[in-house]
Amino acid sequence: MARLDGKVAFITGIARGQGRSHAVRLAEEGASIIGIDICDQIPTVFYPMATREDLAETERLVKEAGGEIVTTIGDVRRREDIEAALAAGIEQFGHIDTVIANAGIMPVIGPGDQRQAWFDAVDVMLTGVWQVLDVVSPILIEQGRGGTITITSSAAGLRSIGLNTFPGQAGYTASKHGVVGLMRLYSKQLAKDFIRVNTIHPTGVNTPMVANAEYGEFIAGHPEVASDDAYKNPMPVELVEAVDISNAIVFLASDEARYVTGVTMPVDAGYNNR
Repeated sequence: MARLDGKVAFITGIARGQGRSHAVRLAEEGASIIGIDICDQIPTVFYPMATREDLAETERLVKEAGGEIVTTIGDVRRREDIEAALAAGIEQFGHIDTVIANAGIMPVIGPGDQRQAWFDAVDVMLTGVWQVLDVVSPILIEQGRGGTITITSSAAGLRSIGLNTFPGQAGYTASKHGVVGLMRLYSKQLAKDFIRVNTIHPTGVNTPMVANAEYGEFIAGHPEVASDDAYKNPMPVELVEAVDISNAIVFLASDEARYVTGVTMPVDAGYNNR
């Protein structure tokens, strides 16, 4: 018997990167998957964002892993898109058990210097997370079967780190700290219903958000960033892999973690332990 047999997971930002990895890894453990992704470009984001083709590849990989999946193209900044994605998934699978509020952007260089980048970052990664929590919490409570919510924060949600004070970088950092506050609020309020809420805090992850030509050019042009100890992990790894985050999320979603709630869980090669 797999660790997540019979469970249904709702994942935002599912088309590629960490979201795709979470979907595949949870499917490997027996979960059915409901997913949403914008599959479009936000102008203040400097790297190419996920596409409909990326979403189709996630669907293929989940099915290859033995899982069932229902996906919707939608924007976490729009509550009605979240509601529509959940409705489609629940119609197919009957319920939800675990929620992974993963959708994120990193508008920290290039057009991230625009004032709009602040609003884009906060709208996606703080307001978007709150909207997910606000939509799913009543569903989980009404179902009466408990559940789990994991919010993707960052090592930047536990420490003051950043490349600059661009509006996009400020919005990113504020959002990643802000979701910790949401987690602490909801973990306390939902505990009586056996709904567990935690945040996960990765260091740099080998996904298209970081591993892209635009960011590589920025680092090449700013060698002081790469050489700064503030951007180095104590363990000698430059980036962790998406599956390293997914493995932690599988644990949090499983009954093995049935009393783990209100926790900020770093998966950061020791970054915050210094």
